[in-house]
Amino acid sequence: MPRGSRGRLWAFALGAAGCMLLLCLGHQAPGLLGPTDSTDTAIPQPTVPPATRPAPVVDAEPVSTVPPEAAAQPSAAPDGSVDEEPIRLTIVYDNRPADPRLRTAWGFACWIDLGETVVLFDTGGDGATLLENLAALGFDPDEIDIVVLSHAHDDHTGGLQALLDANDQLEVYLPGAFPEYLKARARERAVLVEVDGRLQITEGVWSLGPMGTSPVEQALAIETSQGLVVVTGCAHPGVAAVAGSAREMGRIHLVLGGFHLGDQSAVEIDSVIRQLQLLEVERVAPSHCTGDLAIGMFAEAFGQAYIEAGVGMALQIPR
Repeated sequence: MPRGSRGRLWAFALGAAGCMLLLCLGHQAPGLLGPTDSTDTAIPQPTVPPATRPAPVVDAEPVSTVPPEAAAQPSAAPDGSVDEEPIRLTIVYDNRPADPRLRTAWGFACWIDLGETVVLFDTGGDGATLLENLAALGFDPDEIDIVVLSHAHDDHTGGLQALLDANDQLEVYLPGAFPEYLKARARERAVLVEVDGRLQITEGVWSLGPMGTSPVEQALAIETSQGLVVVTGCAHPGVAAVAGSAREMGRIHLVLGGFHLGDQSAVEIDSVIRQLQLLEVERVAPSHCTGDLAIGMFAEAFGQAYIEAGVGMALQIPR
């Protein structure tokens, strides 16, 4: 056999043997020569242990709002003590507007919320208007513990009967000089207390006692951490005289209510303002019978210490 033919024969034999070897290896170790198309020989994927799998994303529930009655509760201080609730004063009857939901009418009444005790100072001139305004503000006549009447004029006592009909657990404080028919009306449905001098009505709340003669009138002085808050009905004896009486008990933070200056001249009003400033009255909130001229002058004289008052105006004062 020629040498060239013999070489080609050997090369053919070696190539065939190599192919057989590769086929055998591919059958015994299918992944060795690269991926194959067979599903029977797919390499399994690694699994993540259950403890390390991310939690599914769930839409968060909306945060619930705190109900008003819970929001009004005292909060805990960092040292664990409980903060005292502020004193809340709301004018619930007045001829000057503040809250458009409420009816205006000539007269005055102020709701004083002391936390455990509610005092209503004066009752306005009309029971229906008073009860309507209380309802609009969310105030229940049954919540009232004490009614204080400043003086015997109808625009301050006119709502008394409606309150007596709605709440038969009241204590009524009025000056001893009140007409007998008003005393009898209160005595029929409530505990009547006749005030003849300075008197503590409840904790932190004082009647300054009867003042003046025509009419006889009492005002309130409420103790707060800011100083005394003086609440007047009409201040017929003179708002400076009322403030002077309260000043004997301590410094005055605020005088609120009717100042009875509607018929006074600018010179006379200026004199009253100067007297209150000499008594170091810090803030004023004149309303009801004060008069537009006087209110404008008080606003100018007291500046940022002047408070615009009217029916629905509400103040919170720290104890």
